[in-house]
Amino acid sequence: MPSYRVRLTVGLLRPGVPPERLLPAAADAAAETTTVEAKDVGIRSGQPHLTVRFTAADDGEAHEVARRVHDAARRLAEVGLPLIAQRVGGRWLDLP
Repeated sequence: MPSYRVRLTVGLLRPGVPPERLLPAAADAAAETTTVEAKDVGIRSGQPHLTVRFTAADDGEAHEVARRVHDAARRLAEVGLPLIAQRVGGRWLDLP
């Protein structure tokens, strides 16, 4: 099954939300319907972001998983729009 990832730029946390709650909530949203392969928080271009890597049958399913991840994260923090990519060979290719 193809591997995908969704990346979100993270801004301010909502009042009362501890930082350690954000990544598990995002990954749990994906895990409701698919296998989560990895999850990570990092800095990219000077901004914090979270990444959830998961499997999906096709691009449509990947977009649905990414939407759930985005919805879960934005309940806890200000986040940017999801950036979705598929692993093809040794490269990540962005999805439209």
